Amino acid sequence: MKRIVLRLIGVLLVFALAAAGGFAWWAHQPVGLSASPVEVIIKPSSGVASVGRQIQRGGVSMDPRLFQLLARITGHGADLKAGGYQFETGIAPLDIIEKMVKGEVTHYVVTVIEGWEFRKMRAAVDANPALKHDTAGMSDADLMKAIGATEPSPEGLFFPDTYLFARGSSDVELFRHAYRAMQKRLNEAWNARAPDLPYKTPYEALVMASIVEKETGQAVERPMIAAVFINRLRKNMMLQTDPTVIYGVGESFDGNLRKKDLQTDTPYNTYTRTGLPPTPIALPGIASLAAATTPAPSDALYFVARGDGSSHFSNSLPEHNRAVDKYQRGK
Repeated sequence: MKRIVLRLIGVLLVFALAAAGGFAWWAHQPVGLSASPVEVIIKPSSGVASVGRQIQRGGVSMDPRLFQLLARITGHGADLKAGGYQFETGIAPLDIIEKMVKGEVTHYVVTVIEGWEFRKMRAAVDANPALKHDTAGMSDADLMKAIGATEPSPEGLFFPDTYLFARGSSDVELFRHAYRAMQKRLNEAWNARAPDLPYKTPYEALVMASIVEKETGQAVERPMIAAVFINRLRKNMMLQTDPTVIYGVGESFDGNLRKKDLQTDTPYNTYTRTGLPPTPIALPGIASLAAATTPAPSDALYFVARGDGSSHFSNSLPEHNRAVDKYQRGK
């Protein structure tokens, strides 16, 4: 029996050494590229698993799991820097890791997240050390003038995306680029809009898109969420959406929405005022723009969270009250 165990251990050791040798060989072999050079964008704050997937999606033929394992074995799992990288024919997985550890980027990046308020975008831009901060000290209104925008409020007017720039670029240009990107996306959505929507201008559609962005628990529900609020607008009903109230409370909001907040009138309190709030409440993404301009065909006027991230939609108040009892009160 002892001899059998020793033989088994020997076989396993041979397999382990062979696997280790194969892995080491792979780490030094050139990877396939969709083009040469290929540019890959790594977003800020990406974990090593996400970095591997972004490299693969960028046109590098490499198993993200093997890349993740290699990064961890070499001790560089937490050292891979964000930015835009160029990879050319002949580059191997170890070369990619070395390039990313050194931060040999061709471009730097700022990522703006869907649902952020503008102040959060501005903080992210302000914190990027590779930018030239020409907007430092500017008010939001001054910043809007600097980029050639005519709207007094910046909220909602910058498209959430990952933006590339060269070191030393002015943050004015980045804001201008994001502003123009939103104008383009909004105009495309407006031109493809469904008939008879209760909006007078594209800006009103943008306001609705920002509400949809903040209210959606599951991406697939965006068109239905939009339909509820659009149906309410058509009937001159109050929108009664918590995110607008929270936006009106401002930076003093502590995460707990109280009854007094719902009863305190502000321009953004959709429990005390009918119609849309005066400005967007966040930066909506393309899916929310599409939902606000092409909502689902539905007569629903209410929705309530089921507790699993999804919502139950109702066409009448009695049906909605039953859903509230079921999903919120456990009756």
